[in-house]
Amino acid sequence: MLKMVRNAFKIQEIRNRLLFTLLMLVVVRIGSQIPAPGINSEYFAEWFSENSGNAFGFFDAVTGGSFENMSVFALNITPYITSSIIVQLLTIAIPKFEEWQREGEDGRKKLIAITRYLTVALAVMESLAMSIAFGRQGLFTDYNALSVIMAVITLTAGSTVIMWIGERITERGVGNGISIVLIINIISRIPSDISGLFEQFVKGKEIQNAILNGAIIVAIIVLVVVLVVVLQGAERHVPVQYSRKVMGRKQVGGQSSHIPLKVNTAGVIPIIFAQSLLMFPVVICQMLGKTGGTGVGGKILGMLTQSNWFDFNTPIYNIGLAVYILLVVAFAYFYTSITFNPLEIANNMKKQGGFIPGIRPGKPTSDYLTSMLNYIIFIGAVGLVIVAIIPIFFEGVFNADISFGGTSLIIIVGVVIETLKQIESQMLVRNYKGFLNE
Repeated sequence: MLKMVRNAFKIQEIRNRLLFTLLMLVVVRIGSQIPAPGINSEYFAEWFSENSGNAFGFFDAVTGGSFENMSVFALNITPYITSSIIVQLLTIAIPKFEEWQREGEDGRKKLIAITRYLTVALAVMESLAMSIAFGRQGLFTDYNALSVIMAVITLTAGSTVIMWIGERITERGVGNGISIVLIINIISRIPSDISGLFEQFVKGKEIQNAILNGAIIVAIIVLVVVLVVVLQGAERHVPVQYSRKVMGRKQVGGQSSHIPLKVNTAGVIPIIFAQSLLMFPVVICQMLGKTGGTGVGGKILGMLTQSNWFDFNTPIYNIGLAVYILLVVAFAYFYTSITFNPLEIANNMKKQGGFIPGIRPGKPTSDYLTSMLNYIIFIGAVGLVIVAIIPIFFEGVFNADISFGGTSLIIIVGVVIETLKQIESQMLVRNYKGFLNE
Protein backbone atom coordinates (compact mmCIF):
# COMPACT_ATOMS: atom_id res chain seq x y z
CA MET A 1 0.00 0.00 0.00
CA LEU A 2 2.78 2.45 0.92
CA LYS A 3 4.61 1.55 -2.27
CA MET A 4 1.50 2.34 -4.30
CA VAL A 5 1.12 5.73 -2.58
CA ARG A 6 4.79 6.56 -3.25
CA ASN A 7 4.36 5.62 -6.91
CA ALA A 8 1.22 7.76 -7.09
CA PHE A 9 3.16 10.85 -5.96
CA LYS A 10 5.63 10.25 -8.80
CA ILE A 11 2.88 10.84 -11.38
CA GLN A 12 2.16 14.56 -11.72
CA GLU A 13 -1.54 14.22 -12.55
CA ILE A 14 -2.28 11.98 -9.57
CA ARG A 15 -0.01 14.08 -7.31
CA ASN A 16 -2.04 17.16 -8.23
CA ARG A 17 -5.24 15.29 -7.43
CA LEU A 18 -3.89 14.25 -4.03
CA LEU A 19 -2.74 17.78 -3.20
CA PHE A 20 -6.08 19.24 -4.30
CA THR A 21 -7.87 16.76 -2.04
CA LEU A 22 -5.61 17.69 0.87
CA LEU A 23 -6.26 21.41 0.30
CA MET A 24 -10.04 20.88 0.29
CA LEU A 25 -9.85 18.88 3.52
CA VAL A 26 -7.87 21.70 5.16
CA VAL A 27 -10.70 24.08 4.19
CA VAL A 28 -13.21 21.70 5.78
CA ARG A 29 -11.29 21.53 9.05
CA ILE A 30 -10.80 25.32 9.19
CA GLY A 31 -14.50 25.90 8.60
CA SER A 32 -15.30 23.45 11.39
CA GLN A 33 -13.61 25.79 13.88
CA ILE A 34 -15.31 29.05 12.80
CA PRO A 35 -18.31 29.70 15.09
CA ALA A 36 -21.64 30.67 13.58
CA PRO A 37 -22.62 34.33 14.18
CA GLY A 38 -24.62 35.21 17.28
CA ILE A 39 -23.99 31.90 19.06
CA ASN A 40 -23.51 31.69 22.82
CA SER A 41 -20.55 29.28 22.74
CA GLU A 42 -20.37 28.85 26.52
CA TYR A 43 -23.99 27.74 26.75
CA PHE A 44 -23.74 25.23 23.95
CA ALA A 45 -20.43 23.77 25.19
CA GLU A 46 -22.03 23.21 28.59
CA TRP A 47 -25.20 21.75 27.07
CA PHE A 48 -23.24 19.41 24.81
CA SER A 49 -21.06 18.13 27.66
CA GLU A 50 -24.26 17.03 29.43
CA ASN A 51 -25.77 15.35 26.37
CA SER A 52 -22.80 14.11 24.31
CA GLY A 53 -23.13 10.59 25.71
CA ASN A 54 -26.68 10.34 24.40
CA ALA A 55 -28.03 11.04 20.94
CA PHE A 56 -25.52 13.61 19.78
CA GLY A 57 -22.19 11.82 20.36
CA PHE A 58 -22.09 10.01 17.02
CA PHE A 59 -23.52 13.04 15.22
CA ASP A 60 -20.67 15.18 16.55
CA ALA A 61 -18.14 12.53 15.50
CA VAL A 62 -19.54 12.50 11.95
CA THR A 63 -19.33 16.30 11.79
CA GLY A 64 -15.78 16.30 13.14
CA GLY A 65 -16.61 18.43 16.18
CA SER A 66 -18.39 21.05 14.07
CA PHE A 67 -21.64 20.45 15.92
CA GLU A 68 -20.02 20.79 19.36
CA ASN A 69 -18.41 24.06 18.26
CA MET A 70 -21.67 25.11 16.55
CA SER A 71 -19.52 26.29 13.67
CA VAL A 72 -20.59 27.39 10.19
CA PHE A 73 -20.21 23.71 9.21
CA ALA A 74 -22.28 22.42 12.17
CA LEU A 75 -24.58 20.36 9.92
CA ASN A 76 -21.61 19.29 7.81
CA ILE A 77 -22.26 16.42 5.41
CA THR A 78 -25.21 14.86 7.28
CA PRO A 79 -28.00 16.45 5.14
CA TYR A 80 -26.31 15.14 1.99
CA ILE A 81 -25.96 11.63 3.41
CA THR A 82 -29.63 11.63 4.46
CA SER A 83 -30.81 12.91 1.09
CA SER A 84 -28.68 10.33 -0.76
CA ILE A 85 -30.26 7.50 1.24
CA ILE A 86 -33.76 8.92 0.67
CA VAL A 87 -33.22 9.20 -3.11
CA GLN A 88 -31.82 5.68 -3.23
CA LEU A 89 -34.89 4.34 -1.42
CA LEU A 90 -37.20 6.34 -3.69
CA THR A 91 -35.79 4.59 -6.77
CA ILE A 92 -37.88 1.61 -5.65
CA ALA A 93 -41.07 3.54 -4.90
CA ILE A 94 -40.99 5.92 -7.90
CA PRO A 95 -40.80 4.26 -11.37
CA LYS A 96 -39.31 7.41 -12.96
CA PHE A 97 -36.39 7.34 -10.53
CA GLU A 98 -35.84 3.66 -11.28
CA GLU A 99 -35.85 4.45 -14.99
CA TRP A 100 -33.26 7.19 -14.51
CA GLN A 101 -31.10 4.83 -12.48
CA ARG A 102 -30.97 2.45 -15.45
CA GLU A 103 -30.24 5.17 -18.02
CA GLY A 104 -26.56 5.35 -17.13
CA GLU A 105 -24.70 8.67 -16.91
CA ASP A 106 -27.62 10.91 -17.97
CA GLY A 107 -29.98 9.35 -15.43
CA ARG A 108 -27.32 9.52 -12.74
CA LYS A 109 -26.94 13.29 -13.30
CA LYS A 110 -30.70 13.78 -12.82
CA LEU A 111 -30.66 11.83 -9.56
CA ILE A 112 -27.64 13.82 -8.34
CA ALA A 113 -29.47 17.08 -9.09
CA ILE A 114 -32.47 15.91 -7.05
CA THR A 115 -30.12 14.88 -4.24
CA ARG A 116 -28.62 18.39 -4.20
CA TYR A 117 -32.01 20.11 -3.97
CA LEU A 118 -33.12 17.72 -1.24
CA THR A 119 -29.85 18.37 0.65
CA VAL A 120 -30.55 22.11 0.73
CA ALA A 121 -34.16 21.52 1.82
CA LEU A 122 -33.07 19.20 4.64
CA ALA A 123 -30.36 21.66 5.73
CA VAL A 124 -32.96 24.44 5.96
CA MET A 125 -35.33 22.27 8.01
CA GLU A 126 -32.62 20.97 10.35
CA SER A 127 -31.05 24.39 10.93
CA LEU A 128 -34.48 25.95 11.54
CA ALA A 129 -35.43 23.25 14.04
CA MET A 130 -32.09 23.58 15.86
CA SER A 131 -32.23 27.38 15.93
CA ILE A 132 -35.74 27.50 17.38
CA ALA A 133 -35.33 24.62 19.84
CA PHE A 134 -31.89 25.56 21.15
CA GLY A 135 -32.56 29.28 20.81
CA ARG A 136 -35.28 29.10 23.45
CA GLN A 137 -32.78 27.49 25.82
CA GLY A 138 -30.05 30.10 25.39
CA LEU A 139 -28.19 29.19 22.17
CA PHE A 140 -28.08 32.79 20.95
CA THR A 141 -26.66 35.79 22.74
CA ASP A 142 -29.79 37.64 21.63
CA TYR A 143 -32.71 35.36 20.69
CA ASN A 144 -34.93 36.98 18.06
CA ALA A 145 -36.17 36.40 14.51
CA LEU A 146 -33.05 37.96 12.98
CA SER A 147 -30.76 35.63 14.94
CA VAL A 148 -32.74 32.58 13.79
CA ILE A 149 -32.69 33.72 10.16
CA MET A 150 -28.94 34.38 10.30
CA ALA A 151 -28.31 30.95 11.82
CA VAL A 152 -30.48 29.17 9.22
CA ILE A 153 -28.72 30.95 6.35
CA THR A 154 -25.27 30.28 7.81
CA LEU A 155 -25.79 26.59 8.60
CA THR A 156 -27.53 25.91 5.26
CA ALA A 157 -24.76 27.68 3.37
CA GLY A 158 -22.13 25.73 5.31
CA SER A 159 -23.78 22.40 4.47
CA THR A 160 -24.03 23.43 0.81
CA VAL A 161 -20.34 24.39 0.73
CA ILE A 162 -19.40 21.01 2.23
CA MET A 163 -21.48 19.29 -0.48
CA TRP A 164 -19.71 21.37 -3.15
CA ILE A 165 -16.30 20.50 -1.71
CA GLY A 166 -17.18 16.80 -1.71
CA GLU A 167 -18.23 16.93 -5.36
CA ARG A 168 -15.07 18.82 -6.33
CA ILE A 169 -12.93 16.16 -4.62
CA THR A 170 -14.80 13.53 -6.64
CA GLU A 171 -14.26 15.47 -9.87
CA ARG A 172 -10.75 16.91 -9.44
CA GLY A 173 -9.38 14.90 -6.52
CA VAL A 174 -8.99 11.20 -5.83
CA GLY A 175 -12.73 10.43 -5.96
CA ASN A 176 -15.25 9.47 -3.24
CA GLY A 177 -15.38 13.12 -2.18
CA ILE A 178 -18.33 12.92 0.21
CA SER A 179 -16.94 9.79 1.85
CA ILE A 180 -13.49 11.34 2.25
CA VAL A 181 -14.97 14.43 3.93
CA LEU A 182 -16.84 12.08 6.24
CA ILE A 183 -13.81 10.07 7.34
CA ILE A 184 -11.59 13.14 7.84
CA ASN A 185 -14.26 14.39 10.26
CA ILE A 186 -14.30 11.08 12.11
CA ILE A 187 -10.50 10.80 12.20
CA SER A 188 -10.20 14.35 13.58
CA ARG A 189 -12.02 13.23 16.74
CA ILE A 190 -9.90 10.14 17.40
CA PRO A 191 -6.91 11.93 19.06
CA SER A 192 -9.16 13.60 21.65
CA ASP A 193 -10.89 10.28 22.34
CA ILE A 194 -7.57 8.49 22.79
CA SER A 195 -6.44 11.30 25.08
CA GLY A 196 -9.65 10.93 27.10
CA LEU A 197 -9.11 7.18 27.48
CA PHE A 198 -5.53 7.83 28.60
CA GLU A 199 -6.67 10.37 31.19
CA GLN A 200 -9.39 8.03 32.48
CA PHE A 201 -7.65 4.65 32.58
CA VAL A 202 -3.87 5.19 32.46
CA LYS A 203 -2.81 8.54 33.87
CA GLY A 204 -2.36 8.60 37.64
CA LYS A 205 -2.70 4.82 38.04
CA GLU A 206 -0.10 2.52 39.54
CA ILE A 207 2.48 1.37 37.00
CA GLN A 208 1.22 -2.21 36.73
CA ASN A 209 -2.41 -1.09 36.44
CA ALA A 210 -1.53 1.62 33.92
CA ILE A 211 0.34 -0.87 31.73
CA LEU A 212 -2.47 -3.42 31.97
CA ASN A 213 -5.17 -0.85 31.16
CA GLY A 214 -3.16 0.52 28.25
CA ALA A 215 -2.59 -2.98 26.85
CA ILE A 216 -6.30 -3.80 27.13
CA ILE A 217 -7.28 -0.58 25.33
CA VAL A 218 -4.82 -1.25 22.49
CA ALA A 219 -5.93 -4.89 22.22
CA ILE A 220 -9.60 -3.91 22.00
CA ILE A 221 -8.93 -1.28 19.32
CA VAL A 222 -6.84 -3.75 17.29
CA LEU A 223 -9.51 -6.44 17.68
CA VAL A 224 -12.28 -4.14 16.45
CA VAL A 225 -10.17 -2.96 13.49
CA VAL A 226 -9.36 -6.56 12.49
CA LEU A 227 -13.05 -7.53 12.76
CA VAL A 228 -14.02 -4.57 10.59
CA VAL A 229 -11.38 -5.36 7.94
CA VAL A 230 -12.48 -9.01 7.81
CA LEU A 231 -16.16 -8.03 7.70
CA GLN A 232 -15.62 -5.52 4.88
CA GLY A 233 -13.49 -7.83 2.76
CA ALA A 234 -15.30 -11.16 3.23
CA GLU A 235 -17.04 -12.48 0.10
CA ARG A 236 -18.75 -15.66 -1.02
CA HIS A 237 -17.92 -16.51 -4.64
CA VAL A 238 -20.74 -18.27 -6.49
CA PRO A 239 -19.23 -20.09 -9.54
CA VAL A 240 -20.69 -19.32 -12.97
CA GLN A 241 -20.04 -21.29 -16.17
CA TYR A 242 -20.74 -19.91 -19.64
CA SER A 243 -21.71 -22.33 -22.39
CA ARG A 244 -19.78 -22.53 -25.65
CA LYS A 245 -21.28 -20.97 -28.77
CA VAL A 246 -20.37 -21.68 -32.40
CA MET A 247 -19.79 -18.53 -34.44
CA GLY A 248 -18.72 -19.42 -38.00
CA ARG A 249 -15.93 -21.91 -37.70
CA LYS A 250 -14.94 -20.88 -34.17
CA GLN A 251 -16.22 -21.73 -30.78
CA VAL A 252 -16.47 -18.85 -28.32
CA GLY A 253 -17.39 -18.72 -24.64
CA GLY A 254 -17.01 -21.57 -22.25
CA GLN A 255 -15.09 -19.52 -19.68
CA SER A 256 -15.67 -19.70 -15.95
CA SER A 257 -16.43 -16.76 -13.69
CA HIS A 258 -18.07 -16.07 -10.35
CA ILE A 259 -20.60 -13.79 -8.67
CA PRO A 260 -19.06 -12.08 -5.60
CA LEU A 261 -21.57 -11.88 -2.76
CA LYS A 262 -20.23 -9.60 -0.03
CA VAL A 263 -20.89 -10.75 3.51
CA ASN A 264 -21.55 -7.16 4.57
CA THR A 265 -23.60 -6.20 1.53
CA ALA A 266 -25.37 -3.27 3.20
CA GLY A 267 -22.22 -1.72 4.70
CA VAL A 268 -22.84 0.60 7.63
CA ILE A 269 -26.36 1.58 6.51
CA PRO A 270 -28.24 -0.85 8.85
CA ILE A 271 -26.48 0.61 11.90
CA ILE A 272 -27.20 4.19 10.80
CA PHE A 273 -30.87 3.35 10.17
CA ALA A 274 -31.22 1.59 13.54
CA GLN A 275 -29.47 4.40 15.44
CA SER A 276 -31.52 7.07 13.68
CA LEU A 277 -34.81 5.32 14.44
CA LEU A 278 -33.97 4.83 18.12
CA MET A 279 -32.44 8.25 18.65
CA PHE A 280 -35.14 10.31 16.91
CA PRO A 281 -37.45 10.53 19.97
CA VAL A 282 -34.46 11.20 22.25
CA VAL A 283 -33.21 14.01 19.99
CA ILE A 284 -36.64 15.65 19.85
CA CYS A 285 -37.04 15.52 23.66
CA GLN A 286 -33.54 16.89 24.28
CA MET A 287 -34.05 19.72 21.79
CA LEU A 288 -37.28 20.61 23.57
CA GLY A 289 -35.51 20.46 26.94
CA LYS A 290 -37.56 17.50 28.17
CA THR A 291 -35.65 14.53 29.56
CA GLY A 292 -38.77 12.50 30.37
CA GLY A 293 -38.48 12.35 34.17
CA THR A 294 -38.97 9.13 36.14
CA GLY A 295 -42.30 8.12 34.64
CA VAL A 296 -43.06 5.75 31.79
CA GLY A 297 -41.86 8.30 29.23
CA GLY A 298 -38.55 8.66 31.06
CA LYS A 299 -38.03 4.89 31.13
CA ILE A 300 -38.75 4.61 27.40
CA LEU A 301 -36.24 7.37 26.63
CA GLY A 302 -33.76 5.60 28.92
CA MET A 303 -34.18 2.40 26.92
CA LEU A 304 -33.48 4.28 23.69
CA THR A 305 -30.28 5.89 25.02
CA GLN A 306 -27.14 3.88 24.25
CA SER A 307 -25.20 5.15 27.26
CA ASN A 308 -27.71 3.37 29.52
CA TRP A 309 -27.19 -0.04 27.92
CA PHE A 310 -25.08 -2.60 29.82
CA ASP A 311 -25.81 -0.71 33.03
CA PHE A 312 -26.44 -3.54 35.49
CA ASN A 313 -28.06 -1.17 37.99
CA THR A 314 -30.96 -0.59 35.55
CA PRO A 315 -31.29 -3.84 33.54
CA ILE A 316 -34.67 -2.78 32.12
CA TYR A 317 -32.87 -0.33 29.85
CA ASN A 318 -31.28 -3.29 28.01
CA ILE A 319 -34.62 -3.81 26.29
CA GLY A 320 -33.47 -0.97 24.05
CA LEU A 321 -30.32 -2.96 23.25
CA ALA A 322 -32.41 -5.96 22.16
CA VAL A 323 -34.54 -3.72 19.95
CA TYR A 324 -31.36 -2.18 18.48
CA ILE A 325 -29.96 -5.63 17.56
CA LEU A 326 -33.24 -6.67 15.92
CA LEU A 327 -33.36 -3.41 13.95
CA VAL A 328 -29.79 -3.85 12.66
CA VAL A 329 -30.57 -7.38 11.42
CA ALA A 330 -33.89 -6.28 9.88
CA PHE A 331 -32.37 -3.28 8.09
CA ALA A 332 -29.50 -5.45 6.80
CA TYR A 333 -32.05 -7.67 5.03
CA PHE A 334 -34.16 -4.71 3.93
CA TYR A 335 -31.33 -2.65 2.43
CA THR A 336 -29.79 -5.65 0.66
CA SER A 337 -33.17 -6.56 -0.85
CA ILE A 338 -33.45 -3.13 -2.50
CA THR A 339 -29.87 -2.98 -3.79
CA PHE A 340 -29.38 -6.59 -4.93
CA ASN A 341 -31.89 -8.23 -7.30
CA PRO A 342 -31.28 -12.00 -7.70
CA LEU A 343 -34.00 -12.32 -10.37
CA GLU A 344 -32.40 -9.65 -12.57
CA ILE A 345 -28.98 -11.28 -12.21
CA ALA A 346 -30.42 -14.71 -13.04
CA ASN A 347 -32.13 -13.32 -16.16
CA ASN A 348 -28.95 -11.56 -17.32
CA MET A 349 -26.96 -14.78 -16.84
CA LYS A 350 -29.55 -16.71 -18.85
CA LYS A 351 -29.37 -14.21 -21.74
CA GLN A 352 -25.57 -14.49 -21.81
CA GLY A 353 -25.59 -18.28 -21.69
CA GLY A 354 -24.34 -18.48 -18.12
CA PHE A 355 -25.41 -20.86 -15.40
CA ILE A 356 -24.44 -21.98 -11.92
CA PRO A 357 -23.16 -25.57 -12.03
CA GLY A 358 -25.89 -27.92 -10.79
CA ILE A 359 -28.60 -25.19 -10.90
CA ARG A 360 -30.98 -24.68 -13.82
CA PRO A 361 -31.09 -21.18 -15.41
CA GLY A 362 -33.96 -18.80 -14.69
CA LYS A 363 -36.06 -18.96 -11.54
CA PRO A 364 -34.13 -21.87 -9.94
CA THR A 365 -30.98 -19.75 -10.19
CA SER A 366 -32.81 -16.77 -8.66
CA ASP A 367 -34.10 -18.94 -5.79
CA TYR A 368 -30.62 -20.35 -5.20
CA LEU A 369 -29.06 -16.86 -5.08
CA THR A 370 -31.82 -15.67 -2.73
CA SER A 371 -31.28 -18.55 -0.27
CA MET A 372 -27.50 -18.06 -0.43
CA LEU A 373 -27.89 -14.32 0.08
CA ASN A 374 -30.20 -14.76 3.09
CA TYR A 375 -27.58 -16.95 4.76
CA ILE A 376 -24.76 -14.51 4.01
CA ILE A 377 -26.77 -11.46 5.13
CA PHE A 378 -27.38 -13.04 8.53
CA ILE A 379 -23.65 -13.64 9.02
CA GLY A 380 -22.89 -10.05 7.98
CA ALA A 381 -25.61 -8.68 10.27
CA VAL A 382 -24.21 -10.63 13.23
CA GLY A 383 -20.76 -9.24 12.44
CA LEU A 384 -22.18 -5.71 12.29
CA VAL A 385 -23.89 -6.17 15.65
CA ILE A 386 -20.67 -7.42 17.29
CA VAL A 387 -18.61 -4.53 15.90
CA ALA A 388 -21.23 -1.97 16.90
CA ILE A 389 -21.82 -3.32 20.41
CA ILE A 390 -18.18 -3.66 21.57
CA PRO A 391 -17.71 0.12 22.14
CA ILE A 392 -21.22 0.40 23.65
CA PHE A 393 -20.38 -2.42 26.08
CA PHE A 394 -17.25 -0.68 27.35
CA GLU A 395 -19.09 2.63 27.57
CA GLY A 396 -21.85 1.07 29.68
CA VAL A 397 -19.67 -1.13 31.92
CA PHE A 398 -16.54 1.01 32.30
CA ASN A 399 -17.98 4.45 31.44
CA ALA A 400 -15.46 4.82 28.61
CA ASP A 401 -16.55 8.01 26.84
CA ILE A 402 -15.59 7.77 23.14
CA SER A 403 -17.24 9.35 20.11
CA PHE A 404 -15.86 6.88 17.57
CA GLY A 405 -16.81 3.23 17.63
CA GLY A 406 -17.52 0.27 15.40
CA THR A 407 -19.70 2.35 13.09
CA SER A 408 -16.96 4.91 12.54
CA LEU A 409 -14.34 2.22 11.95
CA ILE A 410 -16.54 0.51 9.35
CA ILE A 411 -16.84 3.84 7.51
CA ILE A 412 -13.10 4.54 7.74
CA VAL A 413 -11.99 1.08 6.57
CA GLY A 414 -14.53 0.97 3.74
CA VAL A 415 -13.66 4.43 2.42
CA VAL A 416 -9.88 3.91 2.72
CA ILE A 417 -10.06 0.64 0.77
CA GLU A 418 -12.28 2.18 -1.91
CA THR A 419 -10.08 5.29 -2.21
CA LEU A 420 -6.93 3.18 -2.62
CA LYS A 421 -8.70 1.25 -5.38
CA GLN A 422 -9.57 4.56 -7.06
CA ILE A 423 -5.94 5.72 -6.94
CA GLU A 424 -4.75 2.36 -8.26
CA SER A 425 -7.23 2.46 -11.15
CA GLN A 426 -6.11 6.01 -12.04
CA MET A 427 -2.51 4.81 -12.08
CA LEU A 428 -3.44 1.92 -14.38
CA VAL A 429 -5.29 4.25 -16.74
CA ARG A 430 -2.26 6.55 -16.75
CA ASN A 431 0.03 3.63 -17.60
CA TYR A 432 -2.26 2.45 -20.40
CA LYS A 433 -2.34 5.96 -21.87
CA GLY A 434 1.45 6.12 -21.80
CA PHE A 435 1.72 2.72 -23.47
CA LEU A 436 -0.73 3.67 -26.23
CA ASN A 437 1.04 6.99 -26.87
CA GLU A 438 4.30 5.17 -27.34
